[in-house]
Amino acid sequence: MILVGLTGGIGSGKTTVSAMLAARGAVIIDADQITRELQAPGSPVLDEIVAAFGTEVLDECGALDRPALAAKVFGDADALTRLNKIVHPAVGREMATRLEAQRNTDNVVVLDIPLLVENPREGLCGTLVVDLPLELAVERLVNFRNMSRADAEARISRQASREARVAIADRVIDNSGDLESLEEQVESAWLWMTMLPPAAPEAGRVSRP
Repeated sequence: MILVGLTGGIGSGKTTVSAMLAARGAVIIDADQITRELQAPGSPVLDEIVAAFGTEVLDECGALDRPALAAKVFGDADALTRLNKIVHPAVGREMATRLEAQRNTDNVVVLDIPLLVENPREGLCGTLVVDLPLELAVERLVNFRNMSRADAEARISRQASREARVAIADRVIDNSGDLESLEEQVESAWLWMTMLPPAAPEAGRVSRP
Protein backbone atom coordinates (compact mmCIF):
# COMPACT_ATOMS: atom_id res chain seq x y z
CA MET A 1 0.00 0.00 0.00
CA ILE A 2 1.17 3.48 -0.89
CA LEU A 3 -0.43 5.88 1.59
CA VAL A 4 -0.74 9.56 0.72
CA GLY A 5 -2.34 12.34 2.72
CA LEU A 6 -4.44 14.90 0.83
CA THR A 7 -5.52 18.18 2.35
CA GLY A 8 -6.55 21.71 1.46
CA GLY A 9 -8.61 24.51 2.89
CA ILE A 10 -12.29 25.07 2.28
CA GLY A 11 -12.80 26.32 -1.28
CA SER A 12 -9.41 24.97 -2.43
CA GLY A 13 -10.85 22.36 -4.81
CA LYS A 14 -9.59 19.41 -2.80
CA THR A 15 -12.74 17.42 -3.61
CA THR A 16 -12.13 17.89 -7.33
CA VAL A 17 -8.53 16.75 -6.97
CA SER A 18 -9.68 13.72 -4.98
CA ALA A 19 -12.12 12.77 -7.75
CA MET A 20 -9.37 13.12 -10.37
CA LEU A 21 -7.11 10.83 -8.35
CA ALA A 22 -9.93 8.29 -7.96
CA ALA A 23 -10.40 8.31 -11.74
CA ARG A 24 -6.72 7.34 -12.05
CA GLY A 25 -7.12 4.39 -9.71
CA ALA A 26 -6.55 5.76 -6.22
CA VAL A 27 -8.57 4.36 -3.33
CA ILE A 28 -10.00 7.39 -1.54
CA ILE A 29 -10.72 7.36 2.18
CA ASP A 30 -12.59 10.65 2.54
CA ALA A 31 -13.10 11.98 6.06
CA ASP A 32 -15.91 14.33 5.02
CA GLN A 33 -17.76 11.61 3.10
CA ILE A 34 -17.48 9.23 6.03
CA THR A 35 -18.80 11.96 8.31
CA ARG A 36 -21.86 12.36 6.10
CA GLU A 37 -22.44 8.61 6.02
CA LEU A 38 -22.21 8.33 9.81
CA GLN A 39 -24.68 11.19 10.24
CA ALA A 40 -27.39 9.55 8.13
CA PRO A 41 -30.93 9.33 9.55
CA GLY A 42 -31.22 6.55 12.12
CA SER A 43 -27.51 6.49 12.88
CA PRO A 44 -26.18 6.52 16.46
CA VAL A 45 -24.06 9.58 15.65
CA LEU A 46 -27.08 11.57 14.49
CA ASP A 47 -29.01 10.48 17.57
CA GLU A 48 -26.19 11.83 19.75
CA ILE A 49 -26.12 15.10 17.82
CA VAL A 50 -29.87 15.57 18.29
CA ALA A 51 -29.57 14.77 21.99
CA ALA A 52 -26.86 17.42 22.32
CA PHE A 53 -28.26 20.18 20.10
CA GLY A 54 -31.99 19.56 19.77
CA THR A 55 -34.37 18.57 17.00
CA GLU A 56 -33.95 21.95 15.31
CA VAL A 57 -30.80 20.55 13.67
CA LEU A 58 -33.01 18.18 11.65
CA ASP A 59 -34.85 19.01 8.45
CA GLU A 60 -38.45 18.09 7.71
CA CYS A 61 -37.37 14.62 6.54
CA GLY A 62 -35.41 13.84 9.69
CA ALA A 63 -32.00 14.29 8.05
CA LEU A 64 -29.28 16.47 9.49
CA ASP A 65 -29.72 20.13 8.57
CA ARG A 66 -26.03 21.00 8.23
CA PRO A 67 -26.44 24.78 7.99
CA ALA A 68 -28.59 24.73 11.12
CA LEU A 69 -25.99 22.69 13.00
CA ALA A 70 -23.19 24.93 11.71
CA ALA A 71 -25.06 27.99 12.97
CA LYS A 72 -25.14 26.44 16.44
CA VAL A 73 -21.48 25.49 16.70
CA PHE A 74 -19.41 27.92 14.66
CA GLY A 75 -18.43 30.82 16.86
CA ASP A 76 -19.21 28.79 20.00
CA ALA A 77 -16.05 26.97 21.08
CA ASP A 78 -17.81 24.85 23.70
CA ALA A 79 -20.51 23.72 21.28
CA LEU A 80 -17.93 22.89 18.62
CA THR A 81 -15.93 20.86 21.13
CA ARG A 82 -19.08 18.98 22.11
CA LEU A 83 -19.85 18.21 18.47
CA ASN A 84 -16.29 17.09 17.76
CA LYS A 85 -16.39 14.69 20.70
CA ILE A 86 -19.43 13.04 19.14
CA VAL A 87 -18.26 12.94 15.53
CA HIS A 88 -14.47 12.60 15.48
CA PRO A 89 -14.10 9.28 17.34
CA ALA A 90 -16.71 7.59 15.13
CA VAL A 91 -15.11 8.95 11.96
CA GLY A 92 -11.66 7.91 13.19
CA ARG A 93 -12.80 4.34 13.81
CA GLU A 94 -14.39 4.05 10.36
CA MET A 95 -11.33 5.49 8.64
CA ALA A 96 -9.14 3.02 10.52
CA THR A 97 -11.36 0.13 9.41
CA ARG A 98 -11.16 1.16 5.76
CA LEU A 99 -7.44 1.70 5.99
CA GLU A 100 -6.85 -1.73 7.49
CA ALA A 101 -8.78 -3.29 4.59
CA GLN A 102 -6.19 -1.76 2.21
CA ARG A 103 -3.04 -2.30 4.25
CA ASN A 104 -1.85 -5.47 2.48
CA THR A 105 -2.74 -4.34 -1.04
CA ASP A 106 -0.66 -2.67 -3.75
CA ASN A 107 -3.14 0.21 -4.04
CA VAL A 108 -2.42 3.90 -3.84
CA VAL A 109 -4.59 4.92 -0.88
CA VAL A 110 -5.40 8.58 -0.36
CA LEU A 111 -6.44 9.82 3.06
CA ASP A 112 -8.55 12.88 2.17
CA ILE A 113 -8.50 14.83 5.43
CA PRO A 114 -9.33 18.56 5.74
CA LEU A 115 -7.72 18.75 9.20
CA LEU A 116 -4.47 16.97 8.38
CA VAL A 117 -2.41 19.84 9.81
CA GLU A 118 -4.36 19.73 13.07
CA ASN A 119 -4.41 15.91 13.21
CA PRO A 120 -1.19 14.59 11.60
CA ARG A 121 -0.94 10.98 10.45
CA GLU A 122 2.06 8.79 11.10
CA GLY A 123 4.02 7.12 8.33
CA LEU A 124 2.50 8.73 5.25
CA CYS A 125 4.47 8.03 2.10
CA GLY A 126 3.78 11.59 0.99
CA THR A 127 1.49 14.56 1.55
CA LEU A 128 -0.32 16.44 -1.21
CA VAL A 129 -1.71 19.91 -0.51
CA VAL A 130 -4.19 21.74 -2.75
CA ASP A 131 -3.46 25.44 -2.50
CA LEU A 132 -4.72 28.75 -3.84
CA PRO A 133 -4.82 32.38 -2.69
CA LEU A 134 -7.30 32.96 0.13
CA GLU A 135 -9.18 35.68 -1.74
CA LEU A 136 -9.78 33.27 -4.62
CA ALA A 137 -11.05 30.64 -2.19
CA VAL A 138 -13.49 33.21 -0.78
CA GLU A 139 -14.70 34.11 -4.30
CA ARG A 140 -15.31 30.46 -5.16
CA LEU A 141 -17.23 29.83 -1.94
CA VAL A 142 -19.41 32.85 -2.63
CA ASN A 143 -19.97 32.02 -6.31
CA PHE A 144 -20.30 28.23 -6.19
CA ARG A 145 -21.56 27.46 -2.68
CA ASN A 146 -23.75 30.51 -2.23
CA MET A 147 -22.02 31.55 0.99
CA SER A 148 -21.91 35.14 2.08
CA ARG A 149 -18.46 36.71 1.98
CA ALA A 150 -18.49 37.09 5.76
CA ASP A 151 -19.34 33.41 6.26
CA ALA A 152 -16.68 32.27 3.80
CA GLU A 153 -14.02 34.43 5.43
CA ALA A 154 -15.02 33.26 8.90
CA ARG A 155 -14.81 29.58 7.93
CA ILE A 156 -11.40 30.06 6.36
CA SER A 157 -10.15 31.91 9.44
CA ARG A 158 -11.02 28.94 11.68
CA GLN A 159 -8.86 26.52 9.69
CA ALA A 160 -5.12 26.04 9.71
CA SER A 161 -3.33 28.78 7.85
CA ARG A 162 -2.37 28.46 4.22
CA GLU A 163 1.29 28.61 5.28
CA ALA A 164 0.85 25.77 7.79
CA ARG A 165 -0.67 23.51 5.15
CA VAL A 166 2.03 24.23 2.58
CA ALA A 167 4.67 23.57 5.25
CA ILE A 168 3.63 19.90 5.55
CA ALA A 169 3.43 19.32 1.79
CA ASP A 170 5.67 17.05 -0.19
CA ARG A 171 3.90 18.34 -3.29
CA VAL A 172 1.62 21.32 -3.77
CA ILE A 173 -1.12 21.53 -6.40
CA ASP A 174 -1.84 25.14 -7.35
CA ASN A 175 -5.55 25.37 -8.07
CA SER A 176 -5.61 29.05 -8.95
CA GLY A 177 -5.82 28.33 -12.67
CA ASP A 178 -8.20 26.54 -15.02
CA LEU A 179 -9.32 22.92 -15.11
CA GLU A 180 -6.76 21.99 -17.76
CA SER A 181 -3.94 23.20 -15.53
CA LEU A 182 -5.39 21.28 -12.61
CA GLU A 183 -5.61 18.06 -14.64
CA GLU A 184 -1.97 18.39 -15.69
CA GLN A 185 -0.83 18.88 -12.10
CA VAL A 186 -2.92 15.96 -10.83
CA GLU A 187 -1.49 13.71 -13.54
CA SER A 188 2.03 14.69 -12.50
CA ALA A 189 1.17 14.13 -8.83
CA TRP A 190 -0.34 10.74 -9.63
CA LEU A 191 2.84 9.59 -11.38
CA TRP A 192 4.83 10.76 -8.35
CA MET A 193 2.51 8.90 -5.98
CA THR A 194 2.81 5.62 -7.87
CA MET A 195 6.60 5.76 -7.54
CA LEU A 196 6.65 6.24 -3.76
CA PRO A 197 7.91 3.39 -1.56
CA PRO A 198 5.20 1.39 0.25
CA ALA A 199 3.98 2.45 3.66
CA ALA A 200 5.27 0.92 6.86
CA PRO A 201 2.97 -1.63 8.55
CA GLU A 202 1.69 0.84 11.15
CA ALA A 203 1.29 3.83 8.82
CA GLY A 204 -1.82 5.97 8.92
CA ARG A 205 -2.52 6.21 12.61
CA VAL A 206 -3.14 9.64 14.13
CA SER A 207 0.11 11.11 15.44
CA ARG A 208 0.11 11.85 19.15
CA PRO A 209 2.06 14.69 20.78
